Amino acid sequence: MNDQLIEPDHTAVRVALWRALHVQVDSPPYVLKDEVGLQLVDPDDKWRQRPDMDPDFSQGFRASIVARARFIEDLITEQSHNNVTQYVILGAGLDTFAQRRPDIASRIKVFEVDQPETQTWKRRRLVDLGFDIPEWLHFVPVDFEAGWSWFEQLKASGFDTSQPTVVVSTGVTQYLTKDAINATLRQVSKLAPGSTLAMTFLLPFESIKSEDHPEVDVAKEGAQASGTPFISFFTPFEMLGMARKAGFQEVRHISSTELNKRYFTGRTDGLHLPNGEEFLVATTK
Repeated sequence: MNDQLIEPDHTAVRVALWRALHVQVDSPPYVLKDEVGLQLVDPDDKWRQRPDMDPDFSQGFRASIVARARFIEDLITEQSHNNVTQYVILGAGLDTFAQRRPDIASRIKVFEVDQPETQTWKRRRLVDLGFDIPEWLHFVPVDFEAGWSWFEQLKASGFDTSQPTVVVSTGVTQYLTKDAINATLRQVSKLAPGSTLAMTFLLPFESIKSEDHPEVDVAKEGAQASGTPFISFFTPFEMLGMARKAGFQEVRHISSTELNKRYFTGRTDGLHLPNGEEFLVATTK
């Protein structure tokens, strides 16, 4: 990597590489075409020899990564035509929506919320690669470990609390306590009418299809080994109940089965979304 002093979160790097791997090893049509993250990471020529990049081993993981990203992009596209003017990405990592889809992103304000170190590194890499940082793209550094309030930092970065917004949190809730998740739900539920939260959550192990248990075990073991264990799991009933109690007027559960029908039907390469990660979509009124 070009910057030896600051590096992005390892999980963010792995997600970026899996998104690129989808384009390089899976058959078209692609669920998501994203090799900008690969440009940002700029790994050595042997990156595809990493054990976690093995095409067979990573199939379920990269399917999950591209499906969740495509679902969010479809949601943003839809909402940008419904008077939504702001898009907040909690734990943005190396998200590349702003670089890949300026046709949509330029019509709204995009706020990327993440750790200061990752954002510093990402900003430098974008400049190195010749990407503009337009006025509608806002980096919101938040040191979560130091107890910073992401919402206060968001407002300090130009966020307008009176405007409808899409807030996204993917691949995060499994690392948070139930209290922390409830705090996020309550905060987002107070946003302007017409705002939407899209949040992923993991099903309890006993609710997952037996054929998907090995992939879930690998993910849990990897998280444990990296010092960020999975601590929160919810049934759809529990998650919808939490969102209603937090104050959302309309709540929906988007299952992995539904996402498979939407994005993987008719594929010839066997790529599909494993059971385990689901979406909560909740709207304020």
